[in-house]
Amino acid sequence: MTGKIKIDAVDRQILHDLQEDGRITNVDLAKRAGISAPPCLRRVRGLEDAGIIKGYHADIDADAMGYSVNVFAFVGLTSQAESDLQDFEELVSAWPQVRECHMLMGETDFVLKIVAQDWDDFQKFLTSKLTPATNVSHVKTALAIRSAKMLPGVPIDLDESTR
Repeated sequence: MTGKIKIDAVDRQILHDLQEDGRITNVDLAKRAGISAPPCLRRVRGLEDAGIIKGYHADIDADAMGYSVNVFAFVGLTSQAESDLQDFEELVSAWPQVRECHMLMGETDFVLKIVAQDWDDFQKFLTSKLTPATNVSHVKTALAIRSAKMLPGVPIDLDESTR
């Protein structure tokens, strides 16, 4: 991250359109933003350099790839010392089944979103990796039945007058 930049209406339009369609061409992105292609590309690069645009990815259908089980695991640790929290985060980052890891304030230290091919696959992960992990004191799980909303990113207000 190179520094903080001021986001104007054109940048917000660019961010909105990229968030909706990461494969949009620079020419189409520029048209929607009301500018020509070269300055549009410079703005996108500036937003990337500032760390506002963190990356691009394909939205993969988990079921189509054989991952039909989604579980949220609420993890409590025996120690909340910063080094122990970082050690847990580092450990979790090495497990591909863990798709999200969020440190929480309150009774639970972390919530993990875990994908598995089936219930047995999840149970194996739970009993061989998560629960025996160093510093883990308890794990509570909740099986996701269905997902009604999964939006990437953040809401982007395109109306400057509401700011």
